[in-house]
Amino acid sequence: MTKKRKYRVGILALVIGVASAGIAAQQTDIYFLIKKNFSIFSEAYENVALEYVDEVDPEILMRNGIDAMLETLDPYTVLFSESQNEQAEIMSRGNYAGIGIEAGYRDGQVVVIAPTEGGPADRAGIRAGDVIVAVDGVSTEDLQPGGVNTLTNGEVGSEVTVTIERFGLGQTLDFTLERQRIEVTNISYAGLIGESKETGYIRLSQFGNNSAEEVRESLIKLTESADLNGLVLDLRDNPGGILQEAVAIIDKFIEPGITVVDIRGRVAEYNQTFATREPVMFEKPVVVLMNGGSASASEVVAGALQDLDRALIVGEQSFGKGLVQIVKPLPYNTSLKITISRYYIPSGRSIQAVQYTHQGRNDAVMNTDSNKTEFKTRNGRTVYEGRGIEPDIVEGEEDLSIIEIALLQQGVYFDFATEFEAQNPSFEYTELPDDVFDEFRAFLREREFTFKTDSEKLLAELSTELEAVDGAQSQLNGLHETIGREKTALFEENESDIRRSLFLEITSRYQGESGSVKAGLSSDPEVLKALEFIYNTSELDKMLAGE
Repeated sequence: MTKKRKYRVGILALVIGVASAGIAAQQTDIYFLIKKNFSIFSEAYENVALEYVDEVDPEILMRNGIDAMLETLDPYTVLFSESQNEQAEIMSRGNYAGIGIEAGYRDGQVVVIAPTEGGPADRAGIRAGDVIVAVDGVSTEDLQPGGVNTLTNGEVGSEVTVTIERFGLGQTLDFTLERQRIEVTNISYAGLIGESKETGYIRLSQFGNNSAEEVRESLIKLTESADLNGLVLDLRDNPGGILQEAVAIIDKFIEPGITVVDIRGRVAEYNQTFATREPVMFEKPVVVLMNGGSASASEVVAGALQDLDRALIVGEQSFGKGLVQIVKPLPYNTSLKITISRYYIPSGRSIQAVQYTHQGRNDAVMNTDSNKTEFKTRNGRTVYEGRGIEPDIVEGEEDLSIIEIALLQQGVYFDFATEFEAQNPSFEYTELPDDVFDEFRAFLREREFTFKTDSEKLLAELSTELEAVDGAQSQLNGLHETIGREKTALFEENESDIRRSLFLEITSRYQGESGSVKAGLSSDPEVLKALEFIYNTSELDKMLAGE
């Protein structure tokens, strides 16, 4: 070996040695800091728990401390208690033993929001709007909806008695139900749409266990029912779920061997690459619908199909959640859901919309237009990183008016539908009949429904300031009358939207969620826009080609 080569080898060994020493020192530092601060925390916790002037609950004290720590990271890194663990497992395994109800709050009472179609509660006749007053004799008066769900869940084949109050009846009703495995459905509706009923439509509500198989089965049924000219995949308000299911769904539309998502983070063992493996199942045009409620796995599907120029994205900008979590078991049947990486879609971009500073409670910096990074799709179209998934065609329902928001906030649609179902054995209409809408208006008067416009809020402030001014009262009275006419006009202006919302709420009572979704498709602006492109494939192909 020459002197020069010996010199190079020596330098290389020195560099490697210094790098290794640096890594070792960094590891030593972090472990020292963990041990140091854990000792401080442990001593402080013990002193507070034992010596604080008032007796404190050690479990609550510790939980508050852990929650405060995790809140400096991101909203998705959280500690699960034992009961929360059980709910998380429902999502991961796709089924649970229960009676099939979703409980929620209405006017301070725990009510049935929706019975699962075909579940024990649905078959026994429990309805949306029924007030749950007891479970196995245990009063629900001081319980949250989650606590009621815990009481109704149990072993397969065991029985539970649910006591309910129903509008129009003067006594409570007891339902003794046998707990069964309740399948958590991922597809809320699949069917044929358009005037000629040649376009497939699948509404995917979540990416739970088996969702890819449900999509496959739906595609088979749709193609057997008609010679499809295309597919509308509806991911609106889909919060995401299991990433592997998202990849398996992309597999149905993309040729094998294409990387569709990379997971990259701080710990190398968590890094993964997912690629398509199966032959293409559906080759016709695809339009994906999304909105601000489309997140995580929904954005992976929409983003991958956009990056690979396989589908046109219609709707609104998605939520922008590009962080990946895993659940790690902890002692005493608790667990930690922790963010461990980010995912990157085929163009190389991340869809995460905010960066967390870790300086305080969920402190975040929103990515702005000025710092957007450009990426290219397979056909050379420009897409951007850090804004979630931006649609190719922006289309969405108009923002709700103040009166529509008030109707939803006060649960008026829900309560009217509850009374209507109690008094009417059937409802077979394609739109809301005028006499039902007249009943609804009477219901609003009887309930003394009211809401405040911006003008009314401003007038309330002026009234306080001018109440001592001579002659002001008559003018204020005139303004009140004007505002009253404005509110009446506002109801008339929004009548068509109010009718649609009420119609869908009533329809859901008789036909379930799938029936409600189906009934709303014919007037859904984003679905109608999607159909325009399905029927005009040349325009769709031009857009995907970047022409």
